[in-house]
Amino acid sequence: MRVCKKCIQPDTRPKVYFNEYGICGACLWEEEKKKIDWGSREKELHDIAKWAKKNTKSNYDCIIGVSGGKDSTFQAITARNKLGLRCLLVNAEPDGITELGKQNIENLKNLGFDVISLRPNPKIMKKMMRRDFYKYLNPQKITEYALYSSAYIIADQFDIPLIIQGENGALTLGVTLTGLGTDGNALRVNQSNTLGTGWKEYLEDDEIEERDLFMYHYDRKSLEKKEYKAIWIQYYLKEWSFFHNAEFALKYGFKGHSKDFDLTAIGTFVPYAQIDSDLTQVSQMLKNIKFGFGHANDHACYAIRDGRMSRGEALKIVKKYDGKCADMYIKKLCNHLEIPIEEFWNVAEKFRGNMWGKNSDGEWQNTYWDYVNN
Repeated sequence: MRVCKKCIQPDTRPKVYFNEYGICGACLWEEEKKKIDWGSREKELHDIAKWAKKNTKSNYDCIIGVSGGKDSTFQAITARNKLGLRCLLVNAEPDGITELGKQNIENLKNLGFDVISLRPNPKIMKKMMRRDFYKYLNPQKITEYALYSSAYIIADQFDIPLIIQGENGALTLGVTLTGLGTDGNALRVNQSNTLGTGWKEYLEDDEIEERDLFMYHYDRKSLEKKEYKAIWIQYYLKEWSFFHNAEFALKYGFKGHSKDFDLTAIGTFVPYAQIDSDLTQVSQMLKNIKFGFGHANDHACYAIRDGRMSRGEALKIVKKYDGKCADMYIKKLCNHLEIPIEEFWNVAEKFRGNMWGKNSDGEWQNTYWDYVNN
């Protein structure tokens, strides 16, 4: 097992790329960014916007999938104010949506956008979340299908020629082995780690029909035949980053957790993560059990690459926060999936990665960090 020599991303992330010098794909992207002609990239983005305005058959030039969070706020404001696009926003409401999540999506609406809100049948969703918990230890896997696909479906149905997505995981996370590609084409989002197994696997459940899954997949061939475009806006904008987008969104009314909120409860050190749903923090804890890293690691890596944190500081942060999750969130997920908490932990332990070992107190400890230098 390896940890990136520049940041602290481990190679247990599915389909992540490491070069022969032990540098992860995400850090390689940060180096590549220094060589890019960003003026040329931004001109290309403006050309795409002009193309969309010229070719739309709708009242809208583009469509953006939004949660109300920092990234979607940045995308929507940039598309409208900087690119001059008439935007339709699509919000796929997550299960376990928080009051803060509701406030943020309402704030985005009130900034002056038309918004379509969608929520797939919660009974069907729950069945698939249970299945994904037992099969992948990832109860939020299926929710990602609806989150991503909704914008593509509406674009196809409403004849909107441009879909704007945020960041390409092949670049930001370094998962270049997924087939996502490292360019600006976001029509390939169905090849991401989460969506790559395909929506048809859920038809293995006799109680789920293909008609139940309309909101969980998009017709990529239809969009390609119409010559519609889907872009990762990150690819075209130098300023895009986790922390920049948060600072930008806060100026437009986006809200994170309050100053007195206990961030150890959600397993990260930043107050503007895991705000849309009360189920996300449990999924991040389970990711940590399975792969040895959670959200604190992800966010610390972003901070290292942005020059906001040293590697030594990041290691301390990860040891303090990563994999933490308050009991109330675990109970909420168990209640939602209708499983006893004992069953939850029995299943979780079956997936525990081999980077874990018991310390002298009999507690699980991630042995990764015993071998990582500052």
